[in-house]
Amino acid sequence: MATMKIKKGDTVKVIAGKDKGKEGKVLAVNDGKVLVEGVNMVSKHSKADQSNPKGGIIQKEAPIDVSKVMYVHKGKVTRIGFKFVEGKKGTQKVRFAKITGDVID
Repeated sequence: MATMKIKKGDTVKVIAGKDKGKEGKVLAVNDGKVLVEGVNMVSKHSKADQSNPKGGIIQKEAPIDVSKVMYVHKGKVTRIGFKFVEGKKGTQKVRFAKITGDVID
């Protein structure tokens, strides 16, 4: 599988689906899916335990496909590319925003 262009901690905007237009921070990334804060909320029935003594129905985020989100850079959505940059540690592969050409990390 190719390198993921979206990483944990990135701010993304949903571009398709029921939550189209919402923005949030990426909480987790795995196998082509991302968990975005406040997006794709589902109701989950929970049994009573020590942390939740009453149990009941809780709201939590569900994973969304990475193809349905775009990276937000300086308030605008952009595609992400990779390039090699010379640095203190030699040549490094870095992500950059295609709309501005700025290095992301």
